Amino acid sequence: MNINQDIDMRNTTPMPLTLLHWRYHQDEQGLVWLCFDKKDSQTNTLCSLALNELSHALQEISHLRPRGLIIFSSKAQFIAGADLDTLTRFSRIEEVMAYIDLGWKTFAQLAALPFPTTAMIHGFCIGGGLELALACRYRVALDDLHTRLAFPEVMLGLVPAWHGMQWLPRLIGPLAAFQLMLTGRAINAKRAKQLGLVDQLAPQRVLENTARQLTLRAPTRKCRPFVQRLLLGPLRWFVTARARHQISSRGSRAQYPAPYSILDLWQRHDGNALRAPATASYSVQSLFDHPTTKNLLRIYFLQERLKDLAKSTPSQVKHVHIIGAGVMGGEIAALCALRGHRVTLQDTAPERIAPAITQAAQIFKQRLGNPLAERAVLDRLIPDPSGSGIARADIIIEAIIENLAAKRTLFGQLEKIARPNAILATNTSSLRLRDIAALLPQPTRLIGLHFFNPVFQMQLVEVVTQLNTDPALSAQAMAFVHTLEKLPLPVSDAPGFLVNRVLGPYLQQAFILLDKGFSPETLDTAMVQFGMPMGPIELADTVGLDICLSAGMRLVDNAPGQAIPRIPRKLAEQVALGRLGKKTGRGFYLYVNDKPQKTRAHFVPQGLAESMLEPYFNQVRAVLQEGVIADRDLLDAGLIFGTGFAPFRGGPVRYLEQLDAKRQ
Repeated sequence: MNINQDIDMRNTTPMPLTLLHWRYHQDEQGLVWLCFDKKDSQTNTLCSLALNELSHALQEISHLRPRGLIIFSSKAQFIAGADLDTLTRFSRIEEVMAYIDLGWKTFAQLAALPFPTTAMIHGFCIGGGLELALACRYRVALDDLHTRLAFPEVMLGLVPAWHGMQWLPRLIGPLAAFQLMLTGRAINAKRAKQLGLVDQLAPQRVLENTARQLTLRAPTRKCRPFVQRLLLGPLRWFVTARARHQISSRGSRAQYPAPYSILDLWQRHDGNALRAPATASYSVQSLFDHPTTKNLLRIYFLQERLKDLAKSTPSQVKHVHIIGAGVMGGEIAALCALRGHRVTLQDTAPERIAPAITQAAQIFKQRLGNPLAERAVLDRLIPDPSGSGIARADIIIEAIIENLAAKRTLFGQLEKIARPNAILATNTSSLRLRDIAALLPQPTRLIGLHFFNPVFQMQLVEVVTQLNTDPALSAQAMAFVHTLEKLPLPVSDAPGFLVNRVLGPYLQQAFILLDKGFSPETLDTAMVQFGMPMGPIELADTVGLDICLSAGMRLVDNAPGQAIPRIPRKLAEQVALGRLGKKTGRGFYLYVNDKPQKTRAHFVPQGLAESMLEPYFNQVRAVLQEGVIADRDLLDAGLIFGTGFAPFRGGPVRYLEQLDAKRQ
């Protein structure tokens, strides 16, 4: 999208300073349009030069005495925050603080302009980009699925230090503001409008005119409600106490200091990070020196590396055919439709497809909240019990039962019907591709696309290739995964690939400890305290205990050095009783509204987490040695995004290296 394609830039005002990243012009109505177009970059990020240039541009614009200023972007996104490449290259904390000071002063300069200012937002408006938008008097956002606003700094171990901690609580109230700042979650344009973060929404065709009219009208903003004024003033202590209680369940200050720093900076210094003493535990200086911040920044760049793996090849996939309308197949189909693909969903009978369509409709309603948009997406999801979509599909994804004979038979039929250049993909979680494709005339045509449950929440998709897989086929599969806004991880054809190869023995170890008398709550608490997002028993319930029993046992057979029982007793008992986990409402836990009902673990023995993780780490070492994945960094990325390995520890390989360093 080129948001400024209809904005006349011909009458560009001459500027004494040559600007590389910004340009502006004043129109016949007296409005100035300031465009951010970062040179030699596909994304607008705020480096030191861009901030300096913005400051100079604002000085020049103020001399024009315009009726108003509208800031917009020529990229596919508005502004994707600070330039993290610049930030991580700083070798001294003084450089970091100078960068923060520059952004602070520049945005204060924008906020102090005596005429109306409007941010015209589309795509991502996050971090420093959102702080720039908050510096404007008004915000107009493109009303579509791709507009996202967020303060993700906390996910990097950082804080919104360019006035975000000041201005967001004042604008939408501290309770709503902390929901955004302490979680890093992105919200869409409609939610931003509901909160008061965005003043007006507009479709593409009238976005420019909406920004123009709002700036020219310059309406007076209403006074804050009385309760909000109390929460910003006398009851500030109450807000921070409540927020601290909420974040304590997600991790301690030692594990994740950034959210606690946000609360301290707001309570003590009204969100001004520059006022905090450098030696304070909540200061920016302390955060940058904390190992969590270093590890989380590393994870960010690992995530970007996974995205980059898919960007070199444009996806050719438009039509997706999915075989198997169970939980996995149905959610994969819904995801593909939501991301713009035409989807045909096949199963043995219409009544087997109907629940998946119903579930998809609920997902679209939750995520879109617009009946017209919901209908448009649902129209792309087509029940296809006869399989007529096979011959027209660009990619065919098999998501049937985990049975080798059934998969072999299916792909033998598919290869005869599918287009010669169509991708044949299996969502197998534990079977080898070479075994599935053994009877195919073109066995290397088959690839693995291993999605994880729940599909919409898990970021990672393993892209599994065989020794002689066509590189062009693999590249197309990676590009397709990228269109789904997932992270593609290339792995080789080995039992369990990467994630399940490591995860299977870890879960088995937890089942062994269950059989020895440990409670599910004790085991889960031990791993949550270690830093996992959920414990192994709740994870098993989420995956499905029947899947753990069948696929897990197969993986254990292939895991060297594992002297563990074939069938854990309590796991087998639950499956025999039909208690398969979250999907049936009961597994090791009872689920009410999808939430596990747990009692409190009163005592967690020392070393319990390490005992459960021993087989996990054994497999980490084994897959590295066997070359299942290309390198240590990709392994860390895969197990962070695929198994939830404690992010603040930087990944299992990084953690093991740190342990080895301590022992020396």
